[in-house]
Amino acid sequence: MQKSHGNVQLTSYDDIFGLGADETRSDNSGMGETDDAGKEKVTDIALSDLYPFKDHPFKVLDDEEMAKTVESIKEYGVLTPAIVRPRSEGGYEIVSGHRRCHASEIAGKETLPCIIRDLDDDAATILMVDANMQREKVLPSERAKALKMKLDAVKRKAGRPSLENAGQVDPNLKGVRSNAIVAQEAGESVKQVQRYIRLTNLLPEILDMVDNKQIGFNPAVELSYLDENQQKQLLDAMDFSQSTPSLSQAQRIKKLALNEGITQEDMNVIMSEEKKSDVDRVTLKNDVLKKYFPKSYTPKQMEDTIVKLLDQWQKKRMHEQHLG
Repeated sequence: MQKSHGNVQLTSYDDIFGLGADETRSDNSGMGETDDAGKEKVTDIALSDLYPFKDHPFKVLDDEEMAKTVESIKEYGVLTPAIVRPRSEGGYEIVSGHRRCHASEIAGKETLPCIIRDLDDDAATILMVDANMQREKVLPSERAKALKMKLDAVKRKAGRPSLENAGQVDPNLKGVRSNAIVAQEAGESVKQVQRYIRLTNLLPEILDMVDNKQIGFNPAVELSYLDENQQKQLLDAMDFSQSTPSLSQAQRIKKLALNEGITQEDMNVIMSEEKKSDVDRVTLKNDVLKKYFPKSYTPKQMEDTIVKLLDQWQKKRMHEQHLG
């Protein structure tokens, strides 16, 4: 069920997503229904008719920020409309607004205010990435997958045949490379964008460790050159040594893997080395901790809770020693 809001001033939408009037409306075929003044209309669409973007790289978590969004929607409603596009099989695909949709569902709402746009796959992908990349917190895995999706979309729009041509000059873009466009719009160097995209070669288990800050970004880039079997060997070596690779270890593992080949024993030996940062340090595996905390808890919340419990334990011990 749809309900039109009529004329709505969407200046705040343009500000939030960093799109000027020319960028937002340069392709009239992609615009939604407009009023006489050329402003896009906002329509209430039933939540049951909304579907997530295919391969959406950004996680929708029931965390503290989601709780705040839910409370805001309960009190004020959804202030910024979502952007959706019609699906050939019926309903609408969310291009921007997955968190607002989820929060609205939790808040007990039945509809979500949306702008309906007729976007092709590549235009929708670029808008989806640009909208979400402006969030305050973007995980490394989210940034990596989103940048890859956008680069692929930019190249397709420019008529580029394959990933191998990522660095070639696009004649339709006046000599500007596709990866340079993506880098500039992301506020990163071309090299940094390439390094982020390399993370998409990591196994999900290792990429999760990067998100949880168990493995640093630079070591993760080095490890992304390992093939799937070598990454599985690395997981076994990390379990064997109860540690994660430093940059130096990751570089040596990569060198062996690419040049001479690397065995499970080699992995175990390298990962068992004592690192300076590991001296006087206790590491608790994420799998061990998770069973004691709600699924929604972030690593920081786990850490704060553990420290608080240790403080209470220490005070209890001191009290018992005093009584003794």
